[in-house]
Amino acid sequence: MTTATLSAGTAPSSGPRRSARVLPGFNLTLGITVLYLSLIVLIPLSALVFKTFTLTWPQFWEAVTSPRVLASYRLTFGASFIAACVNVVFGLLVAWVLVRYPFPGKKIVDALVDLPFALPTAVAGISLTALLAGNGWIGSLLEPHGIQLAFNPNGVVIALIFIGLPFVVRTVQPVLEDAEKELEEAATCLGATRWQTFSRVIFPSIAPALLTGFAMAFARAVGEYGSVIFIAGNMPMVSEITPLIIIGKLEQYDYAGATAVATVMLVISFILLLVINGLQGWQRKRSAGNSQ
Repeated sequence: MTTATLSAGTAPSSGPRRSARVLPGFNLTLGITVLYLSLIVLIPLSALVFKTFTLTWPQFWEAVTSPRVLASYRLTFGASFIAACVNVVFGLLVAWVLVRYPFPGKKIVDALVDLPFALPTAVAGISLTALLAGNGWIGSLLEPHGIQLAFNPNGVVIALIFIGLPFVVRTVQPVLEDAEKELEEAATCLGATRWQTFSRVIFPSIAPALLTGFAMAFARAVGEYGSVIFIAGNMPMVSEITPLIIIGKLEQYDYAGATAVATVMLVISFILLLVINGLQGWQRKRSAGNSQ
């Protein structure tokens, strides 16, 4: 075997090694990563849990299961789930239009999708209240017919839909842009209907992105505060969200009670996100198996 042959055989393996070592070694990079995550995420969350341990079990149970707190759980997680489901449907529709159809003002519409990201949440809440209240542009038209959208759970859902839509659109949009249109054309040529093409060709490829967008929108909605308090009405047992319960306990210097409620929200959110991530992994394996 000649020297040229040996060099030709070893040349391709040197490229990946160099690209893998652009950053410092694995041990140093991993150490920096763990340190950063500890400072930003783990230490604050551990402090939350340790503060909760100052309560006895009866005190903890009373703090997290009072009727007012349970009502806030139902509203917070229920409204977040409904808003995330609505955003999955209409977020997919918005992403589809932005990717597949040219129309005048497309760049403006595309920029408007990111408006909830840039807009302060308090401004969003005030704007929605001005529109949907009884003396607002939309509320004044609907309330004479018995439809009230502000100062009740309906307003909470609308506010959460507003702040969660960009997460679904921006997650699904790049997947639709990279989708192979030839597969859709082949399905159409083989006699598939529009629904069959969507359900069997398009949807399996975008399902993981939809689940990711749903998880991000849901997580964002669970912790939302600024845009909700203005339009919710904040009536105990009716339209009071859990973050407002936590703020109220902090204002009353009940730090242990506030951390107890926050810990319950943390655990429930973590379990839900874990389930969603499991569904994402299952969907990816299923899609990979079907493609093979």
